Amino acid sequence: MGSLWWGFPMRRACSGEGAWRKEPEAAMKIGYLLAVALLECGGFLLAGCAEEQESTAPPPPAPPEYADKHMPAGWWTDEKIIAEGKEIFEGVKNIDVNCSSCHGKDGKPVKAGARDFRKTERMKLYSDGVWFWRISEGVPTTKMKAWKSKLSEEDRWKAMAYEHNFGLKGLGWDPATKQWVAADQIGKVAPAAAAAPGETPGAAKPAAGGKPAEVPKKDGT
Repeated sequence: MGSLWWGFPMRRACSGEGAWRKEPEAAMKIGYLLAVALLECGGFLLAGCAEEQESTAPPPPAPPEYADKHMPAGWWTDEKIIAEGKEIFEGVKNIDVNCSSCHGKDGKPVKAGARDFRKTERMKLYSDGVWFWRISEGVPTTKMKAWKSKLSEEDRWKAMAYEHNFGLKGLGWDPATKQWVAADQIGKVAPAAAAAPGETPGAAKPAAGGKPAEVPKKDGT
């Protein structure tokens, strides 16, 4: 009886030993899957926050060697130039240069930190000279590389002519007014006249003798 009495719980213990070993293994697997899920969700949330908190401050001005560089005349809307720019952007012309691998073929970034060219208001903060400078020299503290050693100046302008269409299609940078305007209006829009300090724009200026000058009427009288 004593042997039977002692043997019964021992057999139960032995028979349950495998189950005891499996339980920690199952718990570890569940914990691992939960950790992976949390990391993926966390990455998604962080990416979303980064997208929402993107700076709206204008970029720094281009250095002197790039400040006066501008898109060649007519290239903003030149279909041939844009088609060649697309091949550069997508890495077709040069396998060492594939802008779409970060910025996406449709302008939607596929890598964290890449500029979203579809954001019109953000991209309007960049003059063509600043944009060209960033392509040429890269952007410090980011993954944006300098491409001037891989692309000729002409090819850099072509890539830019293509990629600007994601958010600024039909527009071009007007050096005279320092703003984005309809591409066919570049050089045709007169810069707004600056008012003197304390002067209201459009107000009549005093004539000789201190008397205010009359504002001309529409019929010229």
